[in-house]
Amino acid sequence: MEPGTSTVVSGGSQPAGHEVSRLKPNVIGLLGVVFMAVATAAPITAMTGNVPFMMSSGSGIGTPAAFLIAMVVLAIFSVGFTTMSKHITATGAFYGFISFGLGRTAGLAAGLLAAFAYMVFEPSLIGIFSSFAHNTISDQLGIDVPWWLFAILMLVINGLGTWFGVAVAERLLVALLATEVTVLFIMAVSVLFHGGGPEGISLAPINPVNAFHGASAGLGLFFAFWSWVGFESTAMYGEESKDPKRIIPRATMIAVLGVGVFYLFVSWMAISGSGEDKALEYAGSANPMDVFFAPTETYVGHWAVSTMQWLMITGSLACGMAFHNCAARYLYALGREGVVPALQRTIGRTHPKNGSPHIAGLVQTGVAAVLVLAFALAGKDPYAGLYTLLAVLGTMAILVVQAVTSFAVMNYFRHNHPESRHWFKTFLAPLIGGVAMLGVVLLLVVNMDTAAGTEAGSLVLKATPWLVAAVALAGLGYATYLKKTDPSRYALLGRTVLEETHER
Repeated sequence: MEPGTSTVVSGGSQPAGHEVSRLKPNVIGLLGVVFMAVATAAPITAMTGNVPFMMSSGSGIGTPAAFLIAMVVLAIFSVGFTTMSKHITATGAFYGFISFGLGRTAGLAAGLLAAFAYMVFEPSLIGIFSSFAHNTISDQLGIDVPWWLFAILMLVINGLGTWFGVAVAERLLVALLATEVTVLFIMAVSVLFHGGGPEGISLAPINPVNAFHGASAGLGLFFAFWSWVGFESTAMYGEESKDPKRIIPRATMIAVLGVGVFYLFVSWMAISGSGEDKALEYAGSANPMDVFFAPTETYVGHWAVSTMQWLMITGSLACGMAFHNCAARYLYALGREGVVPALQRTIGRTHPKNGSPHIAGLVQTGVAAVLVLAFALAGKDPYAGLYTLLAVLGTMAILVVQAVTSFAVMNYFRHNHPESRHWFKTFLAPLIGGVAMLGVVLLLVVNMDTAAGTEAGSLVLKATPWLVAAVALAGLGYATYLKKTDPSRYALLGRTVLEETHER
């Protein structure tokens, strides 16, 4: 076995020893994987971007409780997900899991859908980053910089981060993530130490019953789940981690529970700091971010509000960078198997020195640039148009893949590894998780127009379910074609795992 290669394991139908390019191993530890996953959730963006809207149009004062419900559901989903990650380590993550659990045809469909989701998430985050940067620099420095210049800056930063390897991206994300989490945490702790605002600290916001008493409980719950998108990216870094069988399951649970507790605490304290009625008033005002800015100003100081505005920029940058890494690794995972021979020689290659998916990263940068340019030429606002529309599209795609993954876990353990088979871990937990994910997809479809805000009439929004279906059908169709015309290539679908960490 040559350095820099990995082995295909295909359950016996394909001879072992098929060598492909591999990512650089042993370069990221537990905390690094956790930071990469949490960065995709973008805590400060989830809080300042989602909470005010959830309060005004979704779960109302029960918004923190909506986060509690989502955390419990995602933790249950993660039980099956992490159990499977102890047996299969591959950069394709969902692609590999579904291929082993439900077959290669379903695997390729899910792999394309997951890659599609992460590919549109990056330009989506470029939109919100550009909006935050434009507004903050205009408000605080009095300089009017076109938003598209910030978009170009983020494209360059993301591309360079992936080119030089996951270790470089990890260091950047740790710095950015630590600062954004700190300023929100300072606000929340200050409110707690002051005993809350004029009404004290009420337990009503964390009462699960109140999550269903707002304007639209379905919309509130959807946005709560949306705030976690990307936590599952832990599995993508298995090949590059130091001990994937141990690190990936732990990192996933830490990301789910850690982010959940943080969301719950920060949103609860933000409401308590102003009082329930005043917080709802802020959420529905022309300046909805006052839900966080007002208690921060009162209990910490104006400096913290100014800092928070800058950290909203760096937080969205961190999130976009993390999604760029996810997209590049999915493209790489699909390319290196040689399903289309030309892809194995291009996006399926790694950098000879950095061991990074450098060509896949460049392809992703190109795709993101084209999408950003298209929205700019169409005159779309970077926040209301680029961010919102592509976030809805990507979220629908990734939720479908998560649901299918749950059922793949159930089927995989029904036929494999009796020593790991468990009534809860490999049956009930993934069943609950899968059904819940399908429920969230339904919530999105029902509330899609409201979630899109001013872009409710957009053709992109109307096409969203059809685009998701088209990508999935393309994967099913091509896999079926390969099965009939080229069985040897079909046998490789979703089966590339590391020799030293192969399915066991």
